[in-house]
Amino acid sequence: MNGRTIKVSTINQLNASLLVTGFAYDIRDNPNNNLDHFARVSLQVQGLRRTGSAALDLCYVASGRFDAFWEVQLQPWDMAAGIVILQEAGGLASSFQKDTFSIYGQELVASNGLIHDELLALLNQDPSRL
Repeated sequence: MNGRTIKVSTINQLNASLLVTGFAYDIRDNPNNNLDHFARVSLQVQGLRRTGSAALDLCYVASGRFDAFWEVQLQPWDMAAGIVILQEAGGLASSFQKDTFSIYGQELVASNGLIHDELLALLNQDPSRL
């Protein structure tokens, strides 16, 4: 970034982290709209933001501005380039199931790697446990 190497953050606890997420264009009509995740995660982190661009969010995690990002209903072009930048900066990308990931899947969790498992556990909780 402007001649400097970027690195992910070193925050290692979810409750001290700053996260970013997004919502699909059809949030009103699609039951897979990320609102349940947003509510659950917002109560467990230091802060939560929304920029409106998955590619930008991935680059912000890569540069340490955010500690993690998740979103549902993504397309390959939303995440492909950003994931490469994230991984080169030391970050981790997965689906909501850590061992499975494809840019052709529609869900993404990206982090500094240190809070990844904790975030996955939270995202995979039963929504009725809110």
